[in-house]
Amino acid sequence: MDNKVFMHINRLSGRGSAIDVLMIWISKRIRFVFIFVLVFMWFRNDSYKNAANKAVLSMGITLFIHTLIKWFYFKPRPFVKNRVGILIPSKIDSTFPSKHALLVFAISTSIFLYDRFLGSIMWVLSILTGFSRIWVGHHYPSDIIGSAFIASITSIILDKISHLNIHFIRQ
Repeated sequence: MDNKVFMHINRLSGRGSAIDVLMIWISKRIRFVFIFVLVFMWFRNDSYKNAANKAVLSMGITLFIHTLIKWFYFKPRPFVKNRVGILIPSKIDSTFPSKHALLVFAISTSIFLYDRFLGSIMWVLSILTGFSRIWVGHHYPSDIIGSAFIASITSIILDKISHLNIHFIRQ
């Protein structure tokens, strides 16, 4: 099923359409929007700064998890196993987990836990990022879903731990 969904999405790409340009831009450049939001939060006030710190810490933890998974698990990228269109060059490393998806979902979930409105916008951008990674031929849908799950759970656990620490410090 994973391959079928991938093929249905990927076969729409590569026609030189405006959506190809958009998906390439999202896949390659959306991270700068996330960086801008984190910098904005850092300079806004102390509570936003705290949320930005949690997002950066969550990113670091998910990158560590990414490295661990890559050491022990290898899943070939879609273009290695099948004849599919790729719109931008890619490494031939393991497709799971998607580093792009891990990072944007770690940020968006951390922000969502602090500010639901801004976090929801960031989540939409994260979903678009994941979709763009499928569109350009780099990842299967399960890679994106799994990465979103890992990053979101990491952010939620980190948030819960920080609330526990604050609770114990106050007592």
